[in-house]
Formats: sequence, structure tokens, C-alpha cells
Amino acid sequence: MVINYNKLWKLLIDKNMKKMDLKEAAHIGTTTLSRLSKNQPVSMDVLMRICKVLKCDIGDIVEFTEKE
Repeated sequence: MVINYNKLWKLLIDKNMKKMDLKEAAHIGTTTLSRLSKNQPVSMDVLMRICKVLKCDIGDIVEFTEKE
């Protein structure tokens, strides 16, 4: 399975937020933000904090797809 956070980036655009705004609001570190940008796994705690800040469900920010 491959993790894809494209939905997260689209949601940030819709909410007129930048990655650094999300970093500050969700209290995540630069390393975690970098992992998100590279579609690498992050902890469930981080995903829950992002969902809380953006008032959304986990399916609104992350997608799992089969490897190509």
C-alpha cells in the first residue's frame, strides 16, 4: 500500500492555509511536515491533530492506494 496526502494539500488550499500554518496549528514538527510532503507514514496522533485543526475526517486528508 502507498500513502498519499494529496487530499490534505487540496484541503489546505480550499481553507486558504499554508503548510506552515498547519504546522503551527496542529503542533507538528518540521520533520513530520517533511514526511507528509514526501507521502511517508506519520503517527495516528499527528493525523488526528490535523483532522481536529481542519475539522475533517481522516479520509479527507489521506488516501491509501495499491502499489503500481
